Formats: sequence, structure tokens, C-alpha cells
Amino acid sequence: MRRTKIVATLGPATDEPGVLDRMIEAGVDVFRLNFSHGESEDHVRRAQEVRSRAQVHSRTIGILADIQGPKLRIGRFENGAVELAEGQQFILDTFTELGNESRVGVTYKRLPDDVERGATLLLNDGLVAIWVEEVRGQEIIGRVVKGGILSDNKGLNRAGGGLTAQALTEKDRRDIHTVAEIGADYLAVSFPRSAADVNKARELVDKAGGHARLLAKIERPEAVAAIDEIIAASDAIMVARGDLGLEIGDAAVPPVQKRIIHKARMANKAVITATQMMESMTHAPIPTRAEVSDVANAVLDGTDAVMLSGETATGDYPVEAAGAMDRVCRETERSAFEENPSTLTGFGTEEASTVDESIAQSALAIANKLEISAIAAFTTSGRTALWMSRGGTRAPIYALSPEQRTRRQVTMYRGVYPISFPIDPEKHTPRELIVTAEQELRRQGAVREGDLMILTLGEPLGKEGSTNTVKVVRVGDTTP
Repeated sequence: MRRTKIVATLGPATDEPGVLDRMIEAGVDVFRLNFSHGESEDHVRRAQEVRSRAQVHSRTIGILADIQGPKLRIGRFENGAVELAEGQQFILDTFTELGNESRVGVTYKRLPDDVERGATLLLNDGLVAIWVEEVRGQEIIGRVVKGGILSDNKGLNRAGGGLTAQALTEKDRRDIHTVAEIGADYLAVSFPRSAADVNKARELVDKAGGHARLLAKIERPEAVAAIDEIIAASDAIMVARGDLGLEIGDAAVPPVQKRIIHKARMANKAVITATQMMESMTHAPIPTRAEVSDVANAVLDGTDAVMLSGETATGDYPVEAAGAMDRVCRETERSAFEENPSTLTGFGTEEASTVDESIAQSALAIANKLEISAIAAFTTSGRTALWMSRGGTRAPIYALSPEQRTRRQVTMYRGVYPISFPIDPEKHTPRELIVTAEQELRRQGAVREGDLMILTLGEPLGKEGSTNTVKVVRVGDTTP
């Protein structure tokens, strides 16, 4: 079974008849709604379709809602685009409605306050670069140091960071209500600078009546500097390498990616690696060898999930992109384990701080000493399964939960697979649960007669945070 999860972005390409079904069959675990594009009605419709098709395929699928944040952009041009030559003067201002070869407006009105002589502004994902010579009122007079075509509404970044735009815009606040309506399982906060941004988003989700877990996207130098506090405030982390690479420099991204993944795992938080993982498959049926290596390295780093963006949202080969990512993850996991079984071992936090976390660590320690075929965690909140996923074992971890919300949220966790499982303290005894769990795992094909399996559960049954028991069971011995 593939341990690393696949997140795929929905868009016009996935709206084509049959595409969503084929992507689910290809193994997508979580679908992403990108609120930077489309209308609220589009996201509601796509979320409903995901829920419907997941049910048809008897799959539990998570939904990640990704709000736009303060995406800074230039305005529009009289003729739609201009070509800027290296060395020419070019002005950005806060008032021009239609730009030309000499100037263009910007949507971020505080930009003149955030830059000074010597700053470098990156436009269109860094394909055009402007060196700031002078700030004069609401005008930024610059010199083109990297020329090229510049068209309407392209993105704007400052090399090295330093822009003070707030993480949550008015659009984000409206979109959070749509996220709550959808019942999204995760909310991705774009461009947070500190834990305060994540905490504010959580407050807004709660007020809107949502239950999404908070995922912080790391895409600013300020976020890298504050990574420990942001991880502590979040439920999950995304290494969003697009804007991050522009602001810290492309060469700095790989070590930062590895450090963030390690820190997230040590803090018992899920982590996604994202952006341009199979970019060439937007228009090609197979990935490049460099993209295959990129995905494989993220898997070896211990990422919980790898993400497809434009490859599936607007690409020509959305199903093939998901299938290619699935193949790379499987082969990397298999080869790594065969070469060195300890590759998949090790805990998140070194010392457990609670009884249920200790039980999770104990289960993994046993699994790595015995030939365990499966681990079954009875869980209400999903925390026990999360803690187990921070460590490493070849045995799959099954999260047996009566809570649909929990089952959808654990779709993000590395090596964890959700199973709908009723837990009624009034009707079930611990032994009855164990017997039923064994029967269900047999039905799923996870275990066979004579296999060893591990179960974790808590007494009193069904109480969140009560996991206090780990049992090793030989399949067949528990049958009444």
C-alpha cells in the first residue's frame, strides 16, 4: 500500500466527464479547492461532486480548501501585455488603471511604503525583475534587470521578503464562510507571517461554524524565520515552494524544505510538499526525470503528502499526472525499505507527554520488532493514528473511527487508512470491538489467518483522548 498521500487540485480539467472518477481510481487521497480561481459556486459544486463520487467508489476522500491570501499583482495593460527590455526604466504605481511600456498599476496600495532603493521586485513568477531606483510618493521608479513579456494581472514578490500585506484579506474572510458551508476537512492559510495569522484564521473558521483543521502554507521568509511558532499553532504545514522560492531564492528551497518537513514531523504535525512537482505534465503525458527525483526525495524526507496543482486543475493529463505520482511514491517507498528497513523507522517527538501518545509509540516499537501485518487504532479524534504516522513501520495503520470528519482528516496522514467503525459504549465491550475489528480487517484483505496484528483502544470506550491499551492479537485466536 502507498504510504505517501496524493493531493490533487480541482479545476476546469477535472470538470470533464469521468475525469474525477479516474483520478479517484488512480489513488488521489485529498482534493484541493483553490480559492485563488473561480467563484464560490464552483467550489461548492466541485466539493459536492467529490463527496458523491467518493461514495460511489467506497473511498474516504479529504477536501483541502486553499484560500488566496494577499496575492499581490500588477494591474492591466492597454494592449494586454508589454515587452520590457533589460536596462529600461519602468514605473509601478498605485493609481494607473491601464498600463503601457513605461508603467503599470499595482493592486497592493502599500507597496511604496514597503520598498526602498536597492529592493528587487519580481514579476510573473520571477521571469521579470525590477531593481528599485527611487520611491517618489505613490510611484516606484525602477530599472529592468531581467526583461521579458509582462501581461495583465501577473503576480508580484519582493526578493528577500519584507512586504507587510496582512495574511487574511476581506476576500479570505468571505471565502471562509464558503469553506464552512462545504464542510472542508482542511483550510490552507496563504502567506502567514506568524502564529497570530493562523490563530486568527482558526477563530474565523470557528465563528463560521466550520470544523476544518488549519494548514499553514510556508511561502514567505518571515514564515521560515517563525517556523516553530507557526507549526505549534497549526494542525498541518505546506511547503509551498513557488512564492517561497521567489522570495528566498531557488537554491535555498531544498534545505528549507527538508528542515520544515523534519520540524513538522518532530512536532507531530502533517506536512505537504507542493508546487511544480510534475509541472511538465501540464502539457506532457509523462514527467521529466528531474520531477520524478523531486517527488522521490520528498517521500524520502518523510513528507505526508505530495501535491499536484496546475497539472490536474488546468493540465492536459490530470489522470496521468496522478498515476505518475502514485507510481513514483510506491517505487520509492518499496526500494527505500528493501535497501534499508530503518528508513521507515523512528518517532516524531522523542518523548511522549501523554498516556495515549505513549501507547502509540509502544505500538510502533512492537511493530518494528515483530512481523506485524496491520495496526488498528480505535480513534475518535484521529490523534493516535497521527502519532503513529510520525514514527515509522511497514505495517499499515488503520484508523477505525465512528466519526466521518476524523476519517476524512486522516486521509492526509502518511501510512494511515480510514475505516468506518461504530463504537458504542452502551452496546460494545472491548473484546467485541477487537473481534469485529479483526473481521473487518480480514474483509479488507489487510490480514489473514495466523497473522499478527496490533490494536490500540481506550477505556472508557468512545471517549476522546482515552487510548490506554495496546494489544497484540494473532488473527483467528479472537474468533468467538
